[in-house]
Amino acid sequence: MAQNARRSGGTGTAQRGRRRPRDNDGILPVLAKAVRDIETNVQRGKVDSAKFQAVALQVRDERARVKADTSVTDAQRDIALRRLDGIATILAQTATREPSLFSLLAEDAEATEAALRLKREMQVAGGLAPDPEVERPRTPATTARNERQVVPQSVAAAQLANPFLAPDFGDAPQRRPMQRRLAGWELITPLLNSFENAAPGAGSCMDLPEPAPSHLPAGLELMPHQARMVTAAARGHRTFLLADEPGLGKTAQALLAADAANAYPLLCVVPSVVKTNWAREVALWTPSRSVTVIHGSGETIDGFADIVVVNYEVLDRHVGWIATHGFRGMVVDEAHFIKNKKSQRSQHVLEIADRIRQRVPRPLMMALTGTPLINDIDDFRAIWQLLGWIDDKKPGPPLMTALEETGLTPVDRGFQPAARQAVIDLGIVRRRKVDVASDIPARRIADLPVELDLATTRSIRNAERELTLRLVQRYDAAVAARAERSNTTVEGIDHELVRRVVRSELKDADRSTSGENVFSVVRRIGQAKAALAADYAAQLARNAGKVVFFAKHIDVMDAAAELLESRGIRYASVRGDQTPGVRQRNIDAFVNDPDVTIVICSLTAAGVGLNLQVASNVVLAELSWTNAEQTQAIDRVHRIGQTEPVTAWRIIAAQTIDAKIAELIDAKASLAARALDGSGEDELVSSADIQLEALVGLLTEALTDRQA
Repeated sequence: MAQNARRSGGTGTAQRGRRRPRDNDGILPVLAKAVRDIETNVQRGKVDSAKFQAVALQVRDERARVKADTSVTDAQRDIALRRLDGIATILAQTATREPSLFSLLAEDAEATEAALRLKREMQVAGGLAPDPEVERPRTPATTARNERQVVPQSVAAAQLANPFLAPDFGDAPQRRPMQRRLAGWELITPLLNSFENAAPGAGSCMDLPEPAPSHLPAGLELMPHQARMVTAAARGHRTFLLADEPGLGKTAQALLAADAANAYPLLCVVPSVVKTNWAREVALWTPSRSVTVIHGSGETIDGFADIVVVNYEVLDRHVGWIATHGFRGMVVDEAHFIKNKKSQRSQHVLEIADRIRQRVPRPLMMALTGTPLINDIDDFRAIWQLLGWIDDKKPGPPLMTALEETGLTPVDRGFQPAARQAVIDLGIVRRRKVDVASDIPARRIADLPVELDLATTRSIRNAERELTLRLVQRYDAAVAARAERSNTTVEGIDHELVRRVVRSELKDADRSTSGENVFSVVRRIGQAKAALAADYAAQLARNAGKVVFFAKHIDVMDAAAELLESRGIRYASVRGDQTPGVRQRNIDAFVNDPDVTIVICSLTAAGVGLNLQVASNVVLAELSWTNAEQTQAIDRVHRIGQTEPVTAWRIIAAQTIDAKIAELIDAKASLAARALDGSGEDELVSSADIQLEALVGLLTEALTDRQA
């Protein structure tokens, strides 16, 4: 059972310069503010790895400086070290929410230039002499490499020994002359709009051939929808956005498609939580193919393997050799992880994909995700670029040819449906469980309102009132300022002004470490619900069998574990601070040991890629900020192999903002439904995030009550 992550910085070089004598000055307050900013941003899904690493490096240096400082008393030294321990603890806890940050805490982690620059800025702000700048050799942008790059010895041997790793242009397609009707048109936005504005009932899956006979290992069988996709690959199709709903067996389809296309060596980029499972799936579905998994610097990998599995978090060390290894296929699992094109994760994946296409004319490129849209239709951009359908500014040649062949331009009435179909035909494969796997029992989401104890309810309501009052005061100040400038009055509620006020509040919440904000209120609600949610999970386990318990924050998971332990209930845990081996042993214990009746899972670390259909009940102790994250969690249970109806129990704190957030999450579901499934009759919801909408609701309700 996992314990709280507790990491602190190791020893480092002594920091030069002197700190100001007062407790509120110096480097410690600067670090404290920075780490709180990082924590808040990660809670909102924004990861600044450079700032995270800068704080970690400075904490390490400051710890060494404090220990070596003979001018302070033991009491002063203890106080400083305790404050540094607090900052280090927040760093570790933040990393559990965003596992890609864990590697930056290692003593041997190579500091990026951005992190070193931010570290120097912190030192200046804290009254310290900044570290001297060290000039690093620069390489062209197209071949930029982090100094952490490695080339494992077995990979070097394989590249020297295997002639097939050289570029192969023998299968280059013959390009047809392209019409130039669309030259000069901006086409990416109309293409995205064609999905956002799709008509109800519009299809979202390319035409797939009838299943062809396949030779599978004994005892295995493909469902018809899986066999159709594999047959398409066998017949020459080479790019796929495999967006089947979670639980429809995308991993097996990808591996068998690669086998049908002979796309070896094959690169599989996956989340760390499913890295071990991918190796198991290779052994299950394609046992004649060798597989190797990259850990850390890759000293143990087999450079001659047919399939190489690497997780996003260590990809930066291996971009160099991967890009030139001669891969003929690339599978990116949970491809929505790369939606932020400014992130290093996305840039590395896109660079590798581009380099593979440069060396192999028609590689097999597959993006796997059951939730391709998280918050916005714009999430498609990175995935389409991964597949080579577009680049930064325009469609790629195959898509441009298809658009030219429509004979239409973006101003023509029929352009959007035709453009949408052109993209789908490039390889979007989207099937729903209700359509292709009717034998999978139904699922439902049941909201379970819980009454918090009186004192807790009063405290949370007071926090919400404090937040609402601050919003109202901001709104009134904005109205007064406008009246003073233009000598006009506002009749009723200015809803646009409401949204501007809320955006300002959210921006300030990123910088502030004091006072109530929407994130602190929601976290307090989660903490208050923890024991109640765990108690309900225990009741379910006693009466209905195994239960999967999901939470977002470590302290909620800890509170649930404490309650289960106090009752002698055996449980397993899947958290972001575990090694892949520990995580897999815990999963195996839950799946195989009848006495382990509950698994406590991190919503971020365990919400993708796991097969937990041994259970049919899911408890969502905390609400996510996105419908996609909630759906991914539920579909760890509602998937092929499930034999019982699945119920997801959302624990909702009555008379709090919890209920409003649940409504907003459900509303967000219509985005993917309209864009990919062609379903739903309501207007597409705004792409504004749920935090914004939740606060807009609070402020609007308060202003309405005041006018009543």
